[in-house]
Amino acid sequence: MLNLLPVLPYILAAFFLIAASFFIIKQQTAAIIERFGRFQSIRHSGPQFKIPLVDRVAGKLSLKIQQLDVIVETKTLDDVFVKLKVSVQYKVIKDKVYDAFYKLDYPHDQITSYVFDVVRAEVPKMRLDDVFVKKDDIAIAVKTELNDAMMDYGYDIIKTLVTDIDPDAQVKAAMNRINAADREKTAAQYEGDAQRILIVEKAKAEAESKRLQGQGIADQRREIARGLEESVEVLNRVGINSQEASALIVVTQHYDTLQSLGEETNSNLILLPNSPQVGSNMLNDMVASFTASNQIGEAMKKAQKDKDNE
Repeated sequence: MLNLLPVLPYILAAFFLIAASFFIIKQQTAAIIERFGRFQSIRHSGPQFKIPLVDRVAGKLSLKIQQLDVIVETKTLDDVFVKLKVSVQYKVIKDKVYDAFYKLDYPHDQITSYVFDVVRAEVPKMRLDDVFVKKDDIAIAVKTELNDAMMDYGYDIIKTLVTDIDPDAQVKAAMNRINAADREKTAAQYEGDAQRILIVEKAKAEAESKRLQGQGIADQRREIARGLEESVEVLNRVGINSQEASALIVVTQHYDTLQSLGEETNSNLILLPNSPQVGSNMLNDMVASFTASNQIGEAMKKAQKDKDNE
């Protein structure tokens, strides 16, 4: 039987050397290979081979898009302290992995420094309200500055976003009060306009009601006059002159009024005088007044005629 004990250590050593020669790199990752401390090559995803004890993996860089959130506190043109949260999305350029690995040790610190520098240069030129309105301008300025600086280090700035603007608590409270007061003012104006419209419409409705009421009264009186005219014509046909007919109609209306009052059980109206002789006296008085009026009219016409003849 072959004795393998003496060569077993060599076999194991060879196995570990072969195993150490192969390694795997994940997707969207770059590995930097050094040989005796010097840069040798850059390897990408998939199975890779290196010389054991000679080559080593110095480091790995992710080629995915990464995000760094930077919070910057600065002062606006109107002396308001505000905190801005700037989100920087960046990635390592595939063709510049060497620069990204060897030229820059701490990319996060470098990006943060540039963000601070740009934000503290741009925001003090703006008022607080303008900071909210022009946040995209701040983001563009940050991206432009970072692209110019980080491109030499093998980093590409994909996007910069101002994701949060946080003024001092007292300033926010004051802004909320101003906004609330403005909204209350607007609400009061709307309520005033609504009340004014209601008053105008009510006045229009009342005016229309009065117009229709007056029209109704006029129509009623017109019909009453037409009825009286017809009544006088009927009485004239039976030998009663116009004066006597008018007096008779008035007396008839007087008794009609008394009758309508009698039909109302809860009426508080009192008609004075109200004796049995009232109708007769009223008729005699009216006939006498019509007669006297006619006599006076005839006398005036005669006097005017005599005057004209002279």
